Amino acid sequence: MLYYLLPQLRSLDTFFNVFHYITVRSGLGLITAFLVVVLFGPQSIRRLAELKVGQVVRDDGPSTHLKKTGTPTMGGVLIVAAILFAVVLWADLANVYILTVLIVTVGYGAVGFADDYMKIRRKDAKGLSGKYKIILETVIGLAAILFMTSMTGADTRLMMPFFKRVMPDLGMFYIVFALVVILASSNAVNLTDGLDGLAIMPVVIVAGTYAAFAYLVGRVDASQYLYIPYVRGAGELAIFCGAIIGAGFGFLWYNCHPAEVFMGDVGALSLGGAIGTVAVIAKHELVLVLVGGIFAAEAVSVILQVGYFKWTKGKRLFRMAPLHHHFEQIGWPEEKVIVRFWIVQVLLALAGLATLKLR
Repeated sequence: MLYYLLPQLRSLDTFFNVFHYITVRSGLGLITAFLVVVLFGPQSIRRLAELKVGQVVRDDGPSTHLKKTGTPTMGGVLIVAAILFAVVLWADLANVYILTVLIVTVGYGAVGFADDYMKIRRKDAKGLSGKYKIILETVIGLAAILFMTSMTGADTRLMMPFFKRVMPDLGMFYIVFALVVILASSNAVNLTDGLDGLAIMPVVIVAGTYAAFAYLVGRVDASQYLYIPYVRGAGELAIFCGAIIGAGFGFLWYNCHPAEVFMGDVGALSLGGAIGTVAVIAKHELVLVLVGGIFAAEAVSVILQVGYFKWTKGKRLFRMAPLHHHFEQIGWPEEKVIVRFWIVQVLLALAGLATLKLR
């Protein structure tokens, strides 16, 4: 909204021209989302407590987590609201890529909201069945991809990290691949959201990394210099990523250990889906495995645990999955697990950024 209004005031002062710049609006989006979450956080937490929207802890999880039972959850509603507010203020809402990522964010947030609501209503850890969640996420993700490709055309090339001119064309299979990236990213973030602040800080770091990717692929000069695809208009996603960073930092204010509120599936699914969508649009899909290595490791640990359990008829590869629970079970305090995962995430993000030149 302000993106359209403020530049019109340049006749009064050339200062207002700065609001055309993506970097300026990204920073403003970050600040806006942060302030929304921080300022409305306390009353939101109180309201959730009054509505008895409390966390339901699985009885087969770590015993130390039982004390988290009843902590207000569904704080992801505030995260999504802050992101939407910042994007509406500072982003170009006519941009196809902004609209695409908003479809996924809101749609996946709605699926997560339904899942959280059912868990709270039933007072157990069972919400929507996994089958229905995947079906709904698939429909929403596919709708977003088809909307984007119908408006911009389909660039079915796949950029390979560390290689300058290796871009295999996947043809129509690219749509399936893009959908898998979005689904995997969404559910991997959801699996990671098991300790206080464990998921939100990596989300912030990954969003910052993809803000840089989106900005660079949206510039002709940068894309030519770095031998990366040029995606006209993709730079606007830096504002969206900035909003994620701001909302994430604001939420961490209340979600750090000991957490006053949890994001719930409404936050984890929407944020994960948004990151996956940005990765697809910015043509840095495979790099997400590296940049989002924490999320990937958590998801893979669950897959390996289930597969090994079935293959060996009852034996476990890890003491508990997802991976962060394994480290808890071997004696790491929750705070140590969280901070060490954050450190690894920073290093992975730096490695991901290094792929821009190491090719």
